[in-house]
Amino acid sequence: MAPRKINLLKAADEKISAVFKPAIAGDVNQSQVKVAKFGAVFDWHAHEHEDEGFLVLRGQIAIDFRDGAVELGEGDFLVVPRGVEHRPRSLTHEPVVLMFEPATTLNTGNAKSDLTVTELDRL
Repeated sequence: MAPRKINLLKAADEKISAVFKPAIAGDVNQSQVKVAKFGAVFDWHAHEHEDEGFLVLRGQIAIDFRDGAVELGEGDFLVVPRGVEHRPRSLTHEPVVLMFEPATTLNTGNAKSDLTVTELDRL
């Protein structure tokens, strides 16, 4: 099967209807590239065994840490190291964010809540 091109912003607009519900854009070795729209505030959580990368495609977000926050705009990239507690949140209406993480990574890490997504759709 030939590789398939995806326009991530168009796919996010057409196929992602809920904030903080990531969808899989593709698989890269044992990792996944996921796309999500962010909402007002997410759960505090950590990923004990996985680093997590965030690339803002549209809008602005903040990643809160217990000792401060990092604001990211379009084109900005940040890696949250494994074990570091954090909480993403939007700074603009439904920003679109690309995330890079192992395929086994649960979106809420070590915290379980109504925002936990165990079955991800594919774009």
